[in-house]
Amino acid sequence: MELKTFMQLEKIVAYHKALADPTRLRMLLLLSQGELHGHALAERLNLSQPTVTHHASKLREVALIKERREKNIVYFSLNPSFIREHAQASVDFIFKSEEVTEMSEVNETLKASVMRNFFSKDGRIRQIPAQYKKKLIVLGHLAEQLEFGRKYTEKEINVFIQNYHEDFATIRREFIMHQFMYRADGVYELNPKEMWTRWDQVK
Repeated sequence: MELKTFMQLEKIVAYHKALADPTRLRMLLLLSQGELHGHALAERLNLSQPTVTHHASKLREVALIKERREKNIVYFSLNPSFIREHAQASVDFIFKSEEVTEMSEVNETLKASVMRNFFSKDGRIRQIPAQYKKKLIVLGHLAEQLEFGRKYTEKEINVFIQNYHEDFATIRREFIMHQFMYRADGVYELNPKEMWTRWDQVK
């Protein structure tokens, strides 16, 4: 687990630990109606002052309530923005992986559809897709058939592309435009995959 994710999880757990007590939930419910001092909370909850102070400290540790002191009296109030943020963080944490999985499944379905619809059984391209994302899928598939670290002459690239499609000039140009390859002095070489234009990040 990444450090950032672990820290987020720790905060979420602390938030729910603070809420995992009926007395603290009742305190939050009372404070939702307005600011109250410790004695008033103790009376309404039928608890001792030290018990209220203990529970209030637990809520304050995770910023669910605020306090202010006026002479010898401590007043408590809700911190609504933090309550909402922590609650939403829990929802986001739980469902984030589900959303990523769903998006991954959608992407795999799209890629499979493009491979089926734009490539013939012998592996040749039926037609170059007009839609940007689909075109990137086709270009990426072709680029993956080339060798990383190998330098190609323009003639070699043309011959390679003609194995898939007759319009080698267009595809060769698209390779350069979308960072699949770079060209220097008539020599072509694959860029690292991190530089390729990612079809799965196109909206």
